[in-house]
Amino acid sequence: MTAQRAALLIGKITHCRKEWQALSSLLTLKEYESGSREDFIKKLQAGEYDDVVAIYRSNDSTPITGPFNKELVQHLPKSLKFITHNGAGYDNIEVPAVTDRGIEVSSTPIAVNDATADIAILLMLGALRRVTTPFTAVRNKEWRGKAFGLGHDPKKKVLGVLGMGGIGQAVAHRAKAFGMSIQYHNRNRLPESEEQGAKYVSFDELMKTSDVLSLNLALNASTRHIISKPQFDLMKDGVIIVNTARGPIIDEAALVDALNSGKVFSAGLDVFEEEPKIHPGLLANENAVLLPHIGTATWETQRDMELLVLENLRSAVEGRGLVTQIPEQKKK
Repeated sequence: MTAQRAALLIGKITHCRKEWQALSSLLTLKEYESGSREDFIKKLQAGEYDDVVAIYRSNDSTPITGPFNKELVQHLPKSLKFITHNGAGYDNIEVPAVTDRGIEVSSTPIAVNDATADIAILLMLGALRRVTTPFTAVRNKEWRGKAFGLGHDPKKKVLGVLGMGGIGQAVAHRAKAFGMSIQYHNRNRLPESEEQGAKYVSFDELMKTSDVLSLNLALNASTRHIISKPQFDLMKDGVIIVNTARGPIIDEAALVDALNSGKVFSAGLDVFEEEPKIHPGLLANENAVLLPHIGTATWETQRDMELLVLENLRSAVEGRGLVTQIPEQKKK
């Protein structure tokens, strides 16, 4: 019976191919390495994947099949029970659509914490020092550059963390080493044992009293543009914004206005609303420190992510359930 079940890999596995192939003792392994959404749907309609019980996909596979939205989900095989997703964010999976089909989804929240937090701290320090001007100038043989100005120390600044999950906690832990005090806001307060001395405040209080604001929350309907003009109006003059979560959490046009007016001293961004497109106003403003979504781009983290996806897949097909099922589907 198990020989009739299959797992489908969409895209590539770079670091853990041997571990993927080891699953052949449990499942028939199928791969859709490249192609198009139209072609993928045709194969689904033709029944090529009618024995698939689990799909391994990633954010990098979205250009191949497009998002797993309601349109695509309706074509997925009836046999499909699990989608093991490689990525902490999974906004390219329409959760209500797959949940309605009885499909369980996992992501890789634990594996990404340290690498993403490291990039957040890099961006925070770069934004505090407004590093883009001297960094660009020195390569153009202009030394510090005509627009060079003094930056700020992190010491004694208040770091506000919006989204105190694994990544947010890792950012807070690192920020303490720089002498920052930490406050945070979540939908629900953490147990005191997990706060590590951080102060829980309301959303508006976080906006009003943070010197640096780090965004570490998932993208969904309720968090899209959660930071826009009304929130910038609440913030301190000269606030610093760091976003390593998802671009659409910030209204980029409002951020550009806030940077141009000086309301925001500087911003450190690893993610953008319409990746890989970046708002021209951000590109033109040297007070923006910009990275091309490299938060998890280390050898160690990429391998850990792939291993966690495969751990989820194996656990699920062996009947033990998903290890890191997405919060929206966890039974309360």
